Amino acid sequence: MSELLETCEQAARAGARELLAWRGRFQQREKAPADLVTDADLASQAAVRQVVAAQFPHHLFVGEEKTSQIEAGDDDFVWLVDPLDGTTNYIHGYPCYAVSVAVVRGGELLAGVIYDPLAEEFYKAELGGGAFCNGTRLETSRVITVGEALVAVSLPPRAGPESPDVADMVRMIQESQAIRRSGSAALNLAYVAHGRLDAFWATKIQPWDVAAGVLLVREAGGIVTSRGGGEFDVWAPNFLATAGAELHADVRRVLGPGSI
Repeated sequence: MSELLETCEQAARAGARELLAWRGRFQQREKAPADLVTDADLASQAAVRQVVAAQFPHHLFVGEEKTSQIEAGDDDFVWLVDPLDGTTNYIHGYPCYAVSVAVVRGGELLAGVIYDPLAEEFYKAELGGGAFCNGTRLETSRVITVGEALVAVSLPPRAGPESPDVADMVRMIQESQAIRRSGSAALNLAYVAHGRLDAFWATKIQPWDVAAGVLLVREAGGIVTSRGGGEFDVWAPNFLATAGAELHADVRRVLGPGSI
């Protein structure tokens, strides 16, 4: 295991310890309508950042909470961290949330982990090294058509009827086997890598939400592109992740070109 991946693991576990410790005693506030943050988010990010800074003090750090703007060059290592992916679930005691930690250089995803502390499932991947959950190597499912697929959808807070995400969901409901909205983009991608879900996409999302998960899917044999089928850009991450190429083509058929 590389030093980058080992640090991802140590950082994610440190963040998760804070999430468990803060259960039932946190305060919350709105960053934007229906977009919440808690003491646990902040404590988790601080713990993650402390681990990363101790190992790589000169690397750049981008977290969801309280991170200033950065300008990263092609040679800079950048850590992309969601200290609590699934904050609304966490607030309600709904068991679907995780810590996501990834490192990227020049737009290339190098290593990443997603840790679900309630399920005690630890997902990790590094470029060219495969994807694993609790030590077991992962492979995406063999589903090749939308009609057979269990797919996840991502909707922004209070999405209106004209939202492209809602339009995508309506199209997919009519052809897929079933759809799910879990509230955690990181875990959705981990589940695609695990073969529990067959496809997942989003038209608007943040780099820290998906960096580790995209690497997991790719290292498990899946396909990740932009929502429209072009190259995935970690810094502007609309995306489509599927179990394989045939399913990817069929999902694109159902969704259509969309607005992206």
